[in-house]
Amino acid sequence: MSKVLIIGAGGVGSVVVHKCAQVPEVFTEICLASRTLARCENIRKSVKERTGRDIEIAQVDADNVPETVALIRRVKPKLVVNVALPYQDLHIMDACLETGVDYLDTANYEPPDEAKFCYKWQWDYQARFKEKGLMALLGSGFDPGVTNVYCAHAAKHHFDEIHYVDILDANAGDHGHPFATNFNPEINIREVTAKGKYWENGEWVETAPLSIKQSYDFPVLGPKNAYLMYHEELESLAKNIKGLKRIRFWMTFSDNYLKHLEVLQNVGMTGIEPIMFEGREIVPLQFLKALLPDPASLGSRTKGKTCIGCEVEGIKNGKPRKMFIYNVCDHEECYREVGSQAISYTTGVPAMIGAMMMLTGKWRGTGVFNMEDLDPDPFMEKLNIHGLPWLEKILV
Repeated sequence: MSKVLIIGAGGVGSVVVHKCAQVPEVFTEICLASRTLARCENIRKSVKERTGRDIEIAQVDADNVPETVALIRRVKPKLVVNVALPYQDLHIMDACLETGVDYLDTANYEPPDEAKFCYKWQWDYQARFKEKGLMALLGSGFDPGVTNVYCAHAAKHHFDEIHYVDILDANAGDHGHPFATNFNPEINIREVTAKGKYWENGEWVETAPLSIKQSYDFPVLGPKNAYLMYHEELESLAKNIKGLKRIRFWMTFSDNYLKHLEVLQNVGMTGIEPIMFEGREIVPLQFLKALLPDPASLGSRTKGKTCIGCEVEGIKNGKPRKMFIYNVCDHEECYREVGSQAISYTTGVPAMIGAMMMLTGKWRGTGVFNMEDLDPDPFMEKLNIHGLPWLEKILV
């Protein structure tokens, strides 16, 4: 019997619950918990309608470790899947350590008061998880997550040496709003407005936000402007891919999105430092988040496709090789299946598959793991079965 506790009832959490419910032989019982019980109830109704399965729901403040500990002890899951805010990662890891339960998340910890994205805080949990005989799997989304597994797959099956990796993320979807983000606005805007960074020749190179762009010809989508950003999977992949010379991350944005973002920055609405307003303290970015459309509400409106993949270059049998490993996902197909748009879908499905890997014993170990630390083959197989089929294109 494998019971899973999912914490977080946003767009990604909804996809994780729906996809877990589709695999009753692995996820025999499901509990969904969130600060907002009404969100959990809406997801429970949707899961019942779409799959016929009943799930348990609960209310929890994931910032409150004793409260999360009490919930875990009551629910008794074999695994906690954290799809709450990245600010809450360490609190949930602490609760898992106290209760002796394995842990999985989709995004690395970041402190709420600074836009600093790195794995150090979670890697520092290595000894504690080992001592307890527990496993923590970090970044089991798409990027990070699937992109890490693509790199491990390339290293195992297609290259003797990998020298260059470019991770490319394109969303050609249209939701019809003048301005909206496809995942949590606070996290999205913090990422986009942070300085760019990439790894080359053993060093990190920092760039001004969105100051470097290229036109990339994506499969199905065609040419799109992609902007260099920092993304957390760069940190672990730069550490774990031996012989790597350079790794970068690129994401596409429409001109409309960038113009709105520029205006919001100019008037201070993307700030993360508290300010006083009418006698009370507010964080401008959190206030902006309250004004923008909820990403979970975009599913029925969004048309078009995404394409996310890894362009990998290196050596095989003494000869140069370059290839693109990727997935194309359709927003409307995702909505028909689980009631969510493709951005939530491409993060939620890998979270379910990572959980499946752990619960079935395909991926096991004690300590803290990034996705590329583990055998890519069983994960890649399940991507094709559960909604994110991958393709390979030899470029050289």
